[in-house]
Amino acid sequence: MKVIICGAGRVGYGIAERLSTEDNDVSVIDTSPSLIQAIRDSLDVRGYVGHGAHPDVLSQAGADQADMIIAVTLYDEVNMVACQVAHSLFNVPTKIARIRAQSYLGSHYSDLFSREHMPIDVIISPEVEVGQMVLRRIALPGANDVVRFSDDRIAMVAIECLEDCPVVNTPLDQLSDLFPDLIATVTGIWRDGVLTVPHSTDQLMTGDLAYVICDKDHVRRTLGLFGHEEPEATRIVISGGGNIGYFVAHMIEERQPKTKIKIIEYDRARAVNIADSLKRTVVLNGSSLDKDILIEADIQDADLMVALTNDDQVNILSSVMAKRLGCKSNLALINSPAFLDFTRTLGIDAYVNPRAVTISRILQHVRRGRILAVHSVQQGAAEIIEAQALDTSPIVEKVLRELDLPPGIRIGAIYRDGHVLRPDGDSKIKTNDRVVLLAKTESVRHVEQLFRVSLEFF
Repeated sequence: MKVIICGAGRVGYGIAERLSTEDNDVSVIDTSPSLIQAIRDSLDVRGYVGHGAHPDVLSQAGADQADMIIAVTLYDEVNMVACQVAHSLFNVPTKIARIRAQSYLGSHYSDLFSREHMPIDVIISPEVEVGQMVLRRIALPGANDVVRFSDDRIAMVAIECLEDCPVVNTPLDQLSDLFPDLIATVTGIWRDGVLTVPHSTDQLMTGDLAYVICDKDHVRRTLGLFGHEEPEATRIVISGGGNIGYFVAHMIEERQPKTKIKIIEYDRARAVNIADSLKRTVVLNGSSLDKDILIEADIQDADLMVALTNDDQVNILSSVMAKRLGCKSNLALINSPAFLDFTRTLGIDAYVNPRAVTISRILQHVRRGRILAVHSVQQGAAEIIEAQALDTSPIVEKVLRELDLPPGIRIGAIYRDGHVLRPDGDSKIKTNDRVVLLAKTESVRHVEQLFRVSLEFF
């Protein structure tokens, strides 16, 4: 597949890194010579210095032969125009744009991005995507990661096995026997910096991070089985009143009327603006690194500190300060991959990485075959994939134990006719079933083959 990426920042670099390792033909455009030089030096991609919306630059990057353009520059308008030019002049089939400004995304303007007006096939709104992720994490304390699939009926939950975890040192097949009515499957284990796909005889160990795919209605029971019965936060302090912080506070006001929320916002004008817009949220103007402001926000009595500023270091330090002052737990927004491996050491209970959220959304549209959703985990070590089985899929009507799946794939759940099924060796995938599974990066191509659209697909 030939892909053009407009924007060589963190997200653009991450997408280029992922796609180039999968033997795609990738070209990256950015106005910054230093960013383009860096991407040329480190990745097997072509880099072009120029404006991503200019026809001559797109032509130079090979737009006339491109299968997809992904516009993720810092500017919404550049991303939109790049897609328009790619469509009008080069007939690029798939156009993806990152758009931050919510004024473009109102439901009453839904026709704006239609083929007749400004043809963009996929719109990615990072603030909304990340905000939804934060809300899911708040709703399920004890989960390190939460993603929904199959009309929100299936969930992938990442759960840390602490010292008092009841299920450690127990073979996974015994857990199935002990809890036969629990629709939950451990599909991946992150241990000592390595992600493995377990066999039924494998055991969980203290310190493991287990990736569990389960029925949505069984999530809390699954967390309890792992020893995580933390109560849902009812007193929350949010650091940062930007788009994400405001979105999270607004949604909590709507969904959880009994939850008390306080926002600390450094910019006075922004603080006044969101204070006027929110109904029950208390907004404090100041720095979340200021101990006095944190105390004024009653951080010592808070259940959760959610750090959502644009500065990773502020998010990390304010989260650590909050816990030192008595806050029960914290959740931080962290953009830089350099910090992700040290979150536990730094005192961060949980984090959300916006780049990973955006890349996951894009991968969904890059994957071949009938792939409905993708969520990347552990900086690309594996993907949680939802795929639909068609008549032509070689996986249909075959007993799972006879499929001889590659070792890097484990099926977690099957969604059929509105019901979630836990797979076992005797299960069969039927036409139109949705299958949620974990696949290590090197096994993703096998998943595409198993759910291919036609026999001629490969």
